[in-house]
Amino acid sequence: MFKKAPLAIGISSIAGIAVSAAALFGAAGASAQEQVLNLYSARHYTTDEALYTDFTKATGIKINRVDADDAGILARLKAEGTASAADVIMLVDVARLWKGDADGLFAPIKSPMLEKAIPAALRAKAGPDGTTWFGYSTRARVVVYDKVRVKKADVDTYEELGDAKNKGLLCTRSGSHPYNLSLFGAVAEHVGDAKAETWLKGMVDNMARAPKGGDTDQIKGVASGECGIAITNTYYVARLMRSDKAEDKAVMDKVSVVFPNQESWGTHMNISGAAVAKNAKNTANAVKFMEYLASPTAQDYFANGNNEYPSVAGVKLTNSALSTMSGGSFKQEALPVAAIGASQVKIQQMLDRVGYK
Repeated sequence: MFKKAPLAIGISSIAGIAVSAAALFGAAGASAQEQVLNLYSARHYTTDEALYTDFTKATGIKINRVDADDAGILARLKAEGTASAADVIMLVDVARLWKGDADGLFAPIKSPMLEKAIPAALRAKAGPDGTTWFGYSTRARVVVYDKVRVKKADVDTYEELGDAKNKGLLCTRSGSHPYNLSLFGAVAEHVGDAKAETWLKGMVDNMARAPKGGDTDQIKGVASGECGIAITNTYYVARLMRSDKAEDKAVMDKVSVVFPNQESWGTHMNISGAAVAKNAKNTANAVKFMEYLASPTAQDYFANGNNEYPSVAGVKLTNSALSTMSGGSFKQEALPVAAIGASQVKIQQMLDRVGYK
């Protein structure tokens, strides 16, 4: 059953965002009040409510939302087939975007605005009928370490996470989580399958405890002393950096962040993106929403509302936590999306063989 997104956001924030969105789309006509957009979303961020509310204010198009994880959404689309009500799909992992595309679950669209706004590396390769998915934000997969117990030089590459010098220090969430599968797939592309499997085995040997929890739990594990090193996406770190809670400030006082592989291939980046569903019933509304997500104001909200890096070229990053964390800029990994996506089954088999839970 569809559910209406809760409107848990300040009025002043909505008003500010609505002005620019209205300029982008024009004033909504009376008939638009009856229009709808059915959204299947793997983004479970309270701050995104502003985006949905703004879109409805600007266009009159009501958003009905179904929440699930990436895998659940793709499975549901397959099960529903042509009967699916989904118009737009939002996913939070590049490999799952690739998978949905490869399985024929997305509809290509032609949008000069999106083709101009979103860099080629952050969208599907265009076909004769258009482009199937677009990445609207990115997040770096970084290493957090205990600033007292661990030296930065010992964790400034992903490869070192599997080195014996870090035995008993590593904490991660499940190896099978999409964020980790994509990272591990990227590393395999760089070093080859044999070395990647040896590396994963080294990580298992270096575990301070069995994988569990989410990325924030890993950061807190380092701060508590349970772990010495952990892997996390940058937006989890930025949330703690921007928090007013004393306990969150205490966590960040005990840890440091490193963007790995700056002297080689660069830090691994993941993508949060969206696509129009293959069997969308409200295609015009879906394209409007896709274009809205690439608007300067929406992009700024991705950065300041959920601490992600905006995808649109020319959008200035004003989130001080993100800029402070990286020192202003950093080298980003550049790998074909298809290579990372196609490696998922192979990487999972490696994890099973080395006992990475």
